[in-house]
Amino acid sequence: MLSEETLDWLVGNEADLSFRRRVRTIFEWLDPQDGDHLLDGGCGRGFYLKFVRHVSGCRLTGLELEYPFLRIARAALRDSDISLVNGSLYTLPFPDDTFDKIILSEVLEHLADDVRALREVVRVLKPGGLVAITVPNENYPFWWDPLNKTLETLFDAPIRRGLLAGIWANHMRLYGRERLRGVAEGAGLEVLAERSFTHYCMPFTHNVVYGFGKTVLEAGVLPGQMAAVADRHHLGEDDGGPLNPVKIGLRLLEFFDRRNVMDEPPERSTVNLCLKGRKPHV
Repeated sequence: MLSEETLDWLVGNEADLSFRRRVRTIFEWLDPQDGDHLLDGGCGRGFYLKFVRHVSGCRLTGLELEYPFLRIARAALRDSDISLVNGSLYTLPFPDDTFDKIILSEVLEHLADDVRALREVVRVLKPGGLVAITVPNENYPFWWDPLNKTLETLFDAPIRRGLLAGIWANHMRLYGRERLRGVAEGAGLEVLAERSFTHYCMPFTHNVVYGFGKTVLEAGVLPGQMAAVADRHHLGEDDGGPLNPVKIGLRLLEFFDRRNVMDEPPERSTVNLCLKGRKPHV
């Protein structure tokens, strides 16, 4: 199991405090070892793959449908031995029982048929193998995304596209605990653990971090030291010291986050739900 110091170093500059907890949860639940074959299903820009490679010699494969994201991942991971594949979770290009462990983080909410995709994930998982799933919680905190929470409450019409989309950005649905558990069990998984986290947050956190912060970072308009601290691929980067504006912003976000814990009570509003599943032995 990774030390707290190593995990802090991996995500110490991360502005999305819920992402920090997703990383911690995935490492805790999957505990990648050198002999494992691990798949990141829906690997996006390759952040989890880079984190795992930094601390483990396990065999790594990433699958991503959106080619622009895969191109970013390939550039960021170009000096590694990680295999990156352009493909769909509905038709995984791998034989049965290939992987020991699978990451499925912030993916199911994008899919029209989440059970079908998860059954395919289970197909390529070895008997006894583990999968760590994270999804956005339908019972999310008001201050995380006040605009969408208000629109949902009054008109049942969240914003799903553009800078104001918030937690609903490009998502087919959000999840409650029972729905996520039902999807997992419907796909043939044994549910081993469930977790939810990030209740307290700065107002409009999602819009600030993703609607604004991610947009300006990917547009390349941040000065060098600010961009280095803000980029998840720059592990442990600490350029510019405490007066770096990004570091000041991080301290503000952490001030609001200080009362959160790794596993909130089930009835409390949180940003994320997580589930650890196992493929049964035949």
